[in-house]
Amino acid sequence: MGFLQRFFKNVFHENVTIDQVRSSFQHLSENELEAHLDIDHYGGFQLTEAIRPSFDLQIVPRQGYRHDVYRDEEAKTSVPVLMCAATSDVLFGLFLELIDPLGFEVDVVLETSHNRNGGHEDLYREHIDMPVFKSTLWDYEDLLLNDGCTGLAVLNPDVPQEVQFDEHKLLIVYGDPLDRFEQILIENGVYRDDEINFISEAEHVHSSSETYSQQFRELQTNLGMDGHR
Repeated sequence: MGFLQRFFKNVFHENVTIDQVRSSFQHLSENELEAHLDIDHYGGFQLTEAIRPSFDLQIVPRQGYRHDVYRDEEAKTSVPVLMCAATSDVLFGLFLELIDPLGFEVDVVLETSHNRNGGHEDLYREHIDMPVFKSTLWDYEDLLLNDGCTGLAVLNPDVPQEVQFDEHKLLIVYGDPLDRFEQILIENGVYRDDEINFISEAEHVHSSSETYSQQFRELQTNLGMDGHR
């Protein structure tokens, strides 16, 4: 999934024991851990079930976006980036709006870390009609919002621009220009915050389940994805 690989950190699965999770989680009792994982609101910001911040709240989740730059050291190029966190009740609809400017036909990447022991696998599908793609996504809204081992990227190589809905449930847009995407964020009440930090940039944990793993395989099949990126 491109430049965001460097942000991926701890993955918390249902079968991870407390002493396997480092740092602020390391010495928690089961009750303390369960209580922390049950917290899904921080002020007016509601998390999905996919991810939780560190126990000591190194970063307190909040809504907003900031400008960033992805630097490809090999190609010696820089790509403008928008990084966004949105509260869960607007997140999925916002993602669907953000992919509209990519055009009628797009390429899609599904990312999975199910049963990968910290690794990731990318599955690629070229040339899918946007209306068909969106219709399929609606059937898997719960998976995409609440599974911490599922990520998605939509791109148009002809532009080139890409919108990512990553495992942390962040929305990331990169390419040039980004004005239309920024306008969509603002229209949905997500405003620029140059001081914002995202949950992926500090210790955090992901949540998944065998049910979500099975749903991911169903989504993969329905999107006709058999190849790797």
